[in-house]
Amino acid sequence: MSEVRLTIRWSDMDAFGHVNNGVYLNYLEEARDRLSEDLFGSKDAWDFVLAHVGIDFRDQLTQADGVITVRSEVSGLGTSSVRTRERIYKADGTLAAEAESVIVPRNAQGNGSRPLTPEERRVIEAAIVTE
Repeated sequence: MSEVRLTIRWSDMDAFGHVNNGVYLNYLEEARDRLSEDLFGSKDAWDFVLAHVGIDFRDQLTQADGVITVRSEVSGLGTSSVRTRERIYKADGTLAAEAESVIVPRNAQGNGSRPLTPEERRVIEAAIVTE
């Protein structure tokens, strides 16, 4: 599991004083980037793209919440995909949102995905967290 702490910015707010729903995607991306860095040694060591994300909003976030914690973990893998689970927590521990994502390693020779290499598979399998 990887974790990142992020400060809610004024620009994250919508007209109602809540964090805009689209900004949650940025928060989740930060956590997945940290997960990749923790697994492969640097943010740029593993080139992947997002194929799917689903978010359940559990509690509102506002700028007054200050700093949030976003956790990301590997929940499974396929031939050319990795499933992750992310959770966003307020400073008091309240779950604000939870998400499931699918990321795929990018084919460096063109668009699309590629199969996981044996080394990538070994690293990712060791990181799978089951609930």
